[in-house]
Amino acid sequence: MPASTFGPTRPSVCTPSRAARELGLKRAEFDLAVQLGRIRTVPDEGGGGGRRVEHAEIERLRAQDGFPESLRERVQVVGTAEGAALMEIPAGRFSRLARLGLLVPVKFYLNRYRAVVWLYLAEELRQFTASPEHAHLLKGRTPETLRGQLAAGVDLRARNWRARQVGFLLRQAEDPWARAGAMAAFLAPVEVADIVKDPYERAHLHRFRPASPGDGASGSPSAHLAERIMTAQDADEVGWLRSELARSVEEARDDSPAPRPATHRVPPAMRAVARPIPPMARTVTRPTEEATRPWEPAARSLESAAPPAKPTVRSPEPVRGATPSPETATPLPDSVTRHPQEATRPPELGPRVLRMRTRLPESVATQLMEAATAPTGSAVRHPESRVRPRDLYVVPREQAVRPAVPPVPRDHEPAQPAPTPSPRGLRAWLRRRSARPARPAGV
Repeated sequence: MPASTFGPTRPSVCTPSRAARELGLKRAEFDLAVQLGRIRTVPDEGGGGGRRVEHAEIERLRAQDGFPESLRERVQVVGTAEGAALMEIPAGRFSRLARLGLLVPVKFYLNRYRAVVWLYLAEELRQFTASPEHAHLLKGRTPETLRGQLAAGVDLRARNWRARQVGFLLRQAEDPWARAGAMAAFLAPVEVADIVKDPYERAHLHRFRPASPGDGASGSPSAHLAERIMTAQDADEVGWLRSELARSVEEARDDSPAPRPATHRVPPAMRAVARPIPPMARTVTRPTEEATRPWEPAARSLESAAPPAKPTVRSPEPVRGATPSPETATPLPDSVTRHPQEATRPPELGPRVLRMRTRLPESVATQLMEAATAPTGSAVRHPESRVRPRDLYVVPREQAVRPAVPPVPRDHEPAQPAPTPSPRGLRAWLRRRSARPARPAGV
């Protein structure tokens, strides 16, 4: 039985970090080799995104002659000084050739002074030097046309780098949306919104835009500088990117439309019919206490408060020594049988009860009580009572007067009379305050 039956199977692909270690390359060198097409990659089938390297590709690179030095030389990059030394020309001439677009940078980074440092492939510089067509550019006087462009301030390094990056991204794109994202990565957001009107398509397109190559944090000066380098500036370059983006978006729409949120039909809400607001009732926060007029409260309040009087029948005087019969016995009133305390209630409680019920001053309640118990049966009414008999007259309350508190005698010492001012005035007072010099002793 083979040993692989029970042993774990080796995956057919590996991550970029592991592939770089197996090939003896740094991660930056491995990424550049992938962009240049020196190392072939495949999409991740696990759905995690990114790219993977097959083990068959790693074995192919290892089988090449001079591995790993040959692979490392193909991805070697140099700066301006190293490139000038490699081409055996001054650094100034190297910079002029790069600004004219004859030398195309492959990478860039920002140094600690936030200056852009362009990097070039050493392999391409060797090929440029070995070509006989470029011999007049390496030695002698620069042609007049090129000197005129340099005097006008031409610098094509950023544009050539963007063109090269577009090629790198299109080489790895596998669907129309990825190709459209590669074009949109080098356009300003205003240009992209002008071409792609649909916000759902713009959001889907933004998922395929590559990240900025700058190492700075988002919003930092380094990130702003890297974004400016990555954004197209020339009119002809912007026009070409716009046309390619429009064409790629059209192809992406036909191939797979952008996802949209599911639409749910919401029934129209039933609006309530406007109705007139009924008149609001008057809010009562405190029960209104009726106050009667001075000339008619007694009869009204006492008549309503007192129970109806029963007719009193005078019984004949009983005979001494005789037992009264039930038929001839005079029944006692209910007030005496039921509530014997009411018969003995003092008459002076009437005004106070009336004052407590009506909250009238005591003097007014006494007058009303006297008028109610007067022998005359005719009620005195005010002339206005014939016009408005139902209106109530509110008697103002008496102001509560706080009794004067007598002064409390205090045992204090008698006040000392103020000292009489000295006739001498301020000068004498100052003399008393100041120290007098001692007199010398007599000789």
